[in-house]
Amino acid sequence: MKIKIIALGKIKEKFLKEGIDEFLKRLTPYTSVEILELQPIEIKDEHLTDKVLEQEGEKILSYIKPADYVITMEIKGKELSSEDFAKKIADITNDGTPELVFIIGSSCGLSPIVSNRADFKLSLSKMTFLHQFTRLILIEQIYRAFKILKNETYHK
Repeated sequence: MKIKIIALGKIKEKFLKEGIDEFLKRLTPYTSVEILELQPIEIKDEHLTDKVLEQEGEKILSYIKPADYVITMEIKGKELSSEDFAKKIADITNDGTPELVFIIGSSCGLSPIVSNRADFKLSLSKMTFLHQFTRLILIEQIYRAFKILKNETYHK
């Protein structure tokens, strides 16, 4: 199964890029991971936030195929332990899904059209993280999930 992460915005901080690259390298024996960075639309008027989210949502959806399993990263999503997250990935893989797509929205969130497309809504924590941190944490948790599924040491 292939994994794609669709994220709005670019990673600017060198230490985050290095961390993400490290976990992408570690994931190579287990799966293929593609990160697709989309340019967020600048909101010049707060009254246009919903319209901008809708435009971003349409752009995001254009990169998703009907057979993809979509997990959106949402504040009100379900929190999972690392073990439960690993089981979720195993279940998706066992269902024969060709591609697992994670979506990280902009600082304004996700459009309802993207949230409605989600097969599962995931929250990393009740805490709020920078979107760049979310990407690093998500990739590390994907790596941890594969280590758990292979019964390899890393997760304790």
